[in-house]
Amino acid sequence: MDVGQASGPARILAPPRNPARRLRLLGLAGLLTAVLAAGGWFTHRFLTLLVVDDARVAADMITVSSRVPGWVAEVKVIAGDGLAAGGLLVQIDDRDQALALREIEARLASLGARRAELEARLEMVDRQTASLQAVSRAKLDVARAALPAAEAERVFAEAEFGRAMQLMTSGSGTRQRHDQARSLLDGARQRVLGAVAEIQTAEAQIIAAEAARAELTVLRRQVDALEPLERELAAQRDRAALDLRDRSILMPFDGVVDRVFIDPGEYVAAGQRVLMLHDPARVRVEGNVKETEIRFLRPGTKVEVVVDALPGQRFAGVVERVGSAATSEFALLPSPNPSGNFTKITQRLPVRVALQPPPAPGLLRPGMMVEIEAARD
Repeated sequence: MDVGQASGPARILAPPRNPARRLRLLGLAGLLTAVLAAGGWFTHRFLTLLVVDDARVAADMITVSSRVPGWVAEVKVIAGDGLAAGGLLVQIDDRDQALALREIEARLASLGARRAELEARLEMVDRQTASLQAVSRAKLDVARAALPAAEAERVFAEAEFGRAMQLMTSGSGTRQRHDQARSLLDGARQRVLGAVAEIQTAEAQIIAAEAARAELTVLRRQVDALEPLERELAAQRDRAALDLRDRSILMPFDGVVDRVFIDPGEYVAAGQRVLMLHDPARVRVEGNVKETEIRFLRPGTKVEVVVDALPGQRFAGVVERVGSAATSEFALLPSPNPSGNFTKITQRLPVRVALQPPPAPGLLRPGMMVEIEAARD
């Protein structure tokens, strides 16, 4: 039997590879890379960014109080309602005030009617006395104009009577002529007396008209006396109208109702709070920054705001104000150190951030937790 050529030296086989071990090594390498990357990112962030996690959304919380006491007739809103400026929030019973206002308005109307009556009477007396004065002056002018003629006639009659007497004495005259001359003289004298009487009568009428015009002064004083009464009643009317308006508590601005402290049927006192409101379009961010990091924030510093409730959204802002005193200075219970034992604690200063541009109204609500990020430069 033929025997073939001997084969070469035997091949050494490599041990089989372990895929699971390789995956573990790759995973460990990836984890190490991720840890290094995270550490590098955290280190970079720590060195270049100032992060304030003690920050919240804030707004001016307005407490609305009642200016007048009374029974609550109606509460138009509940917590969470939005209302435009001028909308009715609470209605307090105003029936008594409405009646009081109507009473004062009626008294004012009565005074107005009294004033109109006095002014009409004043005008009537003015016209009557002015007409009487004009007539009396005209009569006086006529009487004064007639007096010289009557005097001249009397002088002529006296002359005629004197000539008639001379003729009677000399026997040339007749008794009839003498009597006629005497009659003419008597008539002329009476006409003179009548003219004088007419003058006196006209002067008396003028004096009477002037006395009647004194009533105008009395009427004017009565009209003037109404003015302070009208002012007093007008002030009472305005006060009653103000009291009536104050019983309708209105929304002072476009805002949201946060809390309602009363219910219909309750009695509220003057100054008692009834509602709490805020303007959702005017929110801001307030935070407390460590005193060792406050140097990185100053008015005008640009920051970014991250809201816990809105992951993935970032809001631009600018530092509006930095507090001038640490928050511990405003603590209700101060912590003096009379014993000498001292533990140094890093203090915090308040910072206010304005969001630019402002967020949509209602997106950020007072009290929501946020973080402020600023560059350390």
